[in-house]
Amino acid sequence: MPKLKTKRAAAKRFKKTGSGSLKRSKAYKSHILTKKTTKRKRGLRKSAMMDKTNEKVMKKILPYL
Repeated sequence: MPKLKTKRAAAKRFKKTGSGSLKRSKAYKSHILTKKTTKRKRGLRKSAMMDKTNEKVMKKILPYL
């Protein structure tokens, strides 16, 4: 069986937690921040967990993470 290649774009965006699930950062935080409320921007700072529906696909993309 040959080695599997990691998708580098995904490897930069996700981290694996101790329990094995994937941690991601939230979207919509990079620009056009003037119209977003302070509360909304503060919430976007926090990281989120990957959905269970996408996790199976992501673990295939990130075999060694």
